[in-house]
Amino acid sequence: MSALPPSAVPASTGSGRAQGYVFVHSATRALAPHIEWALASVLDAQVRLDWQPQPVAPPSVRAEMPWTGRPGLGSRLASALRTIPDLIFEVAEEPSTGREGERYAVTPSLGLHRATIGVHGDILVSEDRLRAAVAGAASTGADLTDGIAYLLGTAWDTELEPYRVATEDTPVRVLHQVI
Repeated sequence: MSALPPSAVPASTGSGRAQGYVFVHSATRALAPHIEWALASVLDAQVRLDWQPQPVAPPSVRAEMPWTGRPGLGSRLASALRTIPDLIFEVAEEPSTGREGERYAVTPSLGLHRATIGVHGDILVSEDRLRAAVAGAASTGADLTDGIAYLLGTAWDTELEPYRVATEDTPVRVLHQVI
């Protein structure tokens, strides 16, 4: 696992601090320096990730990185990584004082999914998004269950789960685990 030294973490300004993780689930070895540069450009600090083999998709590699900074930094990190083609990743920002958390999941086949995360790790879906799903199902005859699954990011979780699974020699944190 790789972490920025505390001195390299951007200082918080304004209200509070946020923290989270970047999970690069699968990338080619050739993309590794570009990923580090993209993260460094947002963090304004040198980034060196501990790249490990990705057993789900050899010869791909994977890495994770904790971060601390201003609220909203997770969004900026996800935006920087999204510019890199064929990258499978997630960025999580934990809830902080006065602010819900966020999770960004990206796969080449599905694109980007953003979810709001509550203090207990649950995905929060706003009233307006639920109303839109109900209205969409009613107007198209689609199954409301499919609309709710989309709002929850079920397809992204299904596609990412094999990459999240840890083995003894290649630990990776599991983002959504109910205990």
